[in-house]
Amino acid sequence: MSFQAYLDNIEAKTGKTPNDFIALAQQKGFDDPSTKANVIVEWLAKDFDLGRGHAMALVHVIKHGATISSKHVGTTSVHKDASDMLNLDGTRQS
Repeated sequence: MSFQAYLDNIEAKTGKTPNDFIALAQQKGFDDPSTKANVIVEWLAKDFDLGRGHAMALVHVIKHGATISSKHVGTTSVHKDASDMLNLDGTRQS
């Protein structure tokens, strides 16, 4: 599954875009570089019933924004994304 597909599935399940989650994380102070991934994962599991894989996708965008490593672009790797830029505006905006 591509990285973008993870984000799209999260939106389908929760009704929230990646940018919505970034804003919520900022309100909680989870965008602070010292915040451990597990703290964010636990929040997403408790409040949104997200599993670890989907939560870790959001951890990435909360901490690093829309850019992913080019090693996942156009390859046969697990993610297989078409671009190194993720759409954080949601499926209605893509």
